[in-house]
Amino acid sequence: MEAGNKLRGFRLLYSESHHLVWAQSFGNSKEDSVRRLCDKQRPTVPPNEQTSSALRVGNIRIRVLSPLEAIAEYEKQSRLPHNWINYAISRSAPNGSWQSLERGEIELNEDFFKGFQADLQNKDAWRDFHLGFQDGKRKVRDVANPTQLGDPVSHKAVRVTASSEDAKSISRLSPSLHNYSDSSPTTNSIPKKPPISEVALPTIPPIDATRLFWSMMSYSRTPDPYMFPALQVLSNSHLFILGALSNTVLFPPGHPFRLPIIPDIRPLFDVFVASAEVGLRKPQPEIYELALAKIDAHDKESGGEGIKMAEILFLDDIGENLKTARQLGMRTLRVRLGETWRAVKELEGLLGMELMDEKARKSKL
Repeated sequence: MEAGNKLRGFRLLYSESHHLVWAQSFGNSKEDSVRRLCDKQRPTVPPNEQTSSALRVGNIRIRVLSPLEAIAEYEKQSRLPHNWINYAISRSAPNGSWQSLERGEIELNEDFFKGFQADLQNKDAWRDFHLGFQDGKRKVRDVANPTQLGDPVSHKAVRVTASSEDAKSISRLSPSLHNYSDSSPTTNSIPKKPPISEVALPTIPPIDATRLFWSMMSYSRTPDPYMFPALQVLSNSHLFILGALSNTVLFPPGHPFRLPIIPDIRPLFDVFVASAEVGLRKPQPEIYELALAKIDAHDKESGGEGIKMAEILFLDDIGENLKTARQLGMRTLRVRLGETWRAVKELEGLLGMELMDEKARKSKL
């Protein structure tokens, strides 16, 4: 397939999740073909020394597995209610230990782990999370978006049927929760259901914050079998400006996670913005604007006319991050947890070029 048959002047910025950001405009004219050729001939400017140090952080999810997968695995192994960890982290925003670490405001040390542990044991958050299950066998979903990983809590609740696994988790913590009945002895009687305020809360489940954190970081250093090869194809095509916008963690000096991930991702990016180095984190609008400024400067240095928000396609696996991108004028594509191959397939259709190798394609298509 001919690359760029649906797009012209394509620029790409990638956001971690967590996440590619692409600058693009549509067209198929002869002028578009010339523009694509010019883009292809532009040399790639390697990351400078200042930004490359951020790549020692282990949170580049376009090419690695998501820390959200580590959270899901931890909850499953520990028999915790599904999404409780994400909820607790979300409730600690904007100044919880997780958010402060990603903005580089605190160091990764014992004080962080104590604070992180406290955020995971927050009684008010546990009460609100738990009470979402009190309405019979239904729960409130998205009181905290389960994919936000520390982003502000949305209070627009949507009621959905609880999964059997969720119900089992809650029942293990409080066996008496669903022992009352909605059935009524007469058609005129009110269902005998205790008021939410009178239902005793179960004990907050224990969580090993240190083990959870390092499990999340380990996942973040495991190459994704679909996204990483796609990133290599995009970089090698020289058709795009490729950048990373990443909520990151700075590891202590001497820690093995400060070393680049193998294979090294640094040569693939033209622009890299790391939250812990700039004091901002997604979904703050300012970090998107900073990323755009760097992409715009890179394009102009390479002979381009500059880049605007509307020329960017942003990929991320966190809903709140995508929401901010859309509000700023970017186009967005969601990378769903455990389904990165679907996002790659969407990109192939959008770009008109193959991004999966034969092995990956046969395994999923």
